[in-house]
Amino acid sequence: MSAAHNSRVTDRPILYSFRRCPYAIRARLALLVSGTICEIREVQLSAKPAELIAASPKATVPVLVLPDGPVIAESLDIMRWALGRHDPDNWLSLEDRSLIGTNDGPFKHHLDRYKYPNRHASDPIEHRAAGFDILAGLEARLSSSINLCGDGMGFTDAAIFPFVRQFARTDWAWFDAQPLPHVKSWLHRNLTSPLFDQAMARLNPWRAGDAPVTFPAAGRA
Repeated sequence: MSAAHNSRVTDRPILYSFRRCPYAIRARLALLVSGTICEIREVQLSAKPAELIAASPKATVPVLVLPDGPVIAESLDIMRWALGRHDPDNWLSLEDRSLIGTNDGPFKHHLDRYKYPNRHASDPIEHRAAGFDILAGLEARLSSSINLCGDGMGFTDAAIFPFVRQFARTDWAWFDAQPLPHVKSWLHRNLTSPLFDQAMARLNPWRAGDAPVTFPAAGRA
């Protein structure tokens, strides 16, 4: 591992993360399920540390730096790496790449333009409606199973629900009024789960020289 992005030797992966980022949330969920112990470094997005940029020049979270040097800079790849090591709940067997692609492509496109209309010079109502249409597809799917790929929570649920959370939080009152009972129930179960609670632990922004912070925190595994 290059000293440019890690000034000390560690036998644990280093995860650069941001608490509210949906990509980082789904990576943390998979790391938790796999039982992977990391050193976590919470990133302040307005002041990204040089160590993150050295590890991954695009400097977007999450980034996982492995002890022997390789860097995994995509959230789905972090999920697959972690679960490939240990997958006690068989999450990898519940991966629908097409559904995740719709989430990461069209749904994320509309979510950004609904949530940040000033940034994108967009009509938020138009993009909210387009996002709703995609959620209607999830509603139909969840009408016949508790989760997106069957009764058990798996890879697809973890990969998608953090984005639905962000969509819902943009205007909870509007979201609560929509005819999406199965989506709302599915989202509520995920948001109130002990797993999500572990994944959303609050951390101070990391600075070089700080004492290592273990993820999951001691007593929360």
